[in-house]
Amino acid sequence: MTETHVLLIRLAGPVQSWGVASRFARRDTHPRPTKSGVIGLCAAALGLDRDTPLGELAATLFGVRADHPGVPLRDFHTVGGGKYPVRPRDLATDHRRAAAMEAAMGAVEDIRSDSGHSTVEPFGRQALESWYGAPKRIAADPVSGTLVSAEVRRHPMVTERWYLADATFLVGLQHADRTLLEGVAHALEHPKRLLWLGRKSCPPTGQLALGVVSGVLKDVFETRSLLPAAGAPSTPSAGTRTWAWIESPQPLPGVGPVQDQPVRFDADGPEHGLRWETRHRITIAPHASEWDIIP
Repeated sequence: MTETHVLLIRLAGPVQSWGVASRFARRDTHPRPTKSGVIGLCAAALGLDRDTPLGELAATLFGVRADHPGVPLRDFHTVGGGKYPVRPRDLATDHRRAAAMEAAMGAVEDIRSDSGHSTVEPFGRQALESWYGAPKRIAADPVSGTLVSAEVRRHPMVTERWYLADATFLVGLQHADRTLLEGVAHALEHPKRLLWLGRKSCPPTGQLALGVVSGVLKDVFETRSLLPAAGAPSTPSAGTRTWAWIESPQPLPGVGPVQDQPVRFDADGPEHGLRWETRHRITIAPHASEWDIIP
């Protein structure tokens, strides 16, 4: 039987976000790291281009143990608010905006005449109240024939984004090629590109690569203590039971399908395939190895 090895990766930070079905108005997060997100993290550390085949990196078996699952955190963002200055091209190409600006300037001139001093902003800083500055739904105007925005009024959109706060996960990548895993471990500690936990606003903290050990994912998870939580003292974890999700190389009874196998990370959109995964209740062994890391 071929000997296998497991690269252990610590994923911890103030917030994480592992999207599965995110859309613009609502960005969700999976309750644990996804394989595509972790492989993307490793690919960035290695400096791979988006169109580079993932090869054996994607062929690793993936497992994640929820040492500290964290708590869901919801954040709201407002898009489309604020004022936008009118540009010369806006007046030249959009007769509606030019007419509105002419009326606004006339009102300012009347105020200046009555008060005796100027309140006119320099051109380039003037904004039209309740008019949206960025073009949307561009189409030919029936009057002038030029391309104008069909939506000129301000309609701010509230977006909803979900995160995991104060979570710590132990991830394992299993493969027969120890050299491959050691190369990934070195890259995680000396990354060629910026790393984040699922989203660019979620940088990782502390040490990521925790070494390469011989064995299979389930056995390795059982013989390693729980990772210390950030800001909390490490406590003995022998006998503690936690959940782990471990990839199966093939479909078997009791193993569920997951649309999370990374195929490529093209700029036009990532592509994922099907993989199989099962959930295990992990009991930390009495002789489990302790961690000598800074959380």
